Amino acid sequence: MQPLLLLVVFLLPPSARAGQIIGGQEARPHSHPYMAYVQIQTPVGLTICGGFLVREDFVMTAARCLGSQINVILGVHNVTSFEWTQQRIQVLRAIPHPRYNQRNNQNDIMLLQLRSRVRRNRAVRPVALPQTQNRLSPATLCTVAGWGLLGLNRTTDTLQDVQLTVQRNVECYSRFDFYTGKRQICVGDQRERKSTFLGDSCGPLVCNNVAQGIVSYGNRIGTPPAVFTRISSFLPWIRRTMRRFKE
Repeated sequence: MQPLLLLVVFLLPPSARAGQIIGGQEARPHSHPYMAYVQIQTPVGLTICGGFLVREDFVMTAARCLGSQINVILGVHNVTSFEWTQQRIQVLRAIPHPRYNQRNNQNDIMLLQLRSRVRRNRAVRPVALPQTQNRLSPATLCTVAGWGLLGLNRTTDTLQDVQLTVQRNVECYSRFDFYTGKRQICVGDQRERKSTFLGDSCGPLVCNNVAQGIVSYGNRIGTPPAVFTRISSFLPWIRRTMRRFKE
């Protein structure tokens, strides 16, 4: 699995060193209290994904973040520090979408049922989910947050965030063979050179305080737009799953 996906890349002008990528701004500590740092044990070792709290006992992430053992840390800003705000909880049950397709990244969504409920405070709080299946309008301004690459071989220990705009579906239809506007969202203005980067962030796209998407994939050099799973298209499955596994 590739390094943790992230955020915000600003490509340097052609005169810059080839392949060099910079960018990313540090988020105000605990300004995204729904963010979850997800540790996954896989056959090749420990992998990190992002995720986000959607109920006191459920975290949402991407289906490709499945592993044999999963732990979640909430209330995190700096992943290398012990912060009094942190809550570490084991995952009781990982529930990927039953029609997730690893080959084309369709239905890239998963729910993680926590072994115990979180304690709500200023640093740990669920984010709202869409209430209807209405689609986001192009040019809607949203926020993505996560931990990961700021540039070539440059990682970060602190949560980063960036504002991105929703694009028309045609922008992704022309770039990605398997893009579908029904279940995915095209995000990131090519003119701004801001986007998510390749890897495994799996964090949320939050628009007007509602989680509308999950970071899914982009191109290999991080230029926008990128593809996000459209959460509103999965509301029946989400509601049915959380009722079924209610604590």
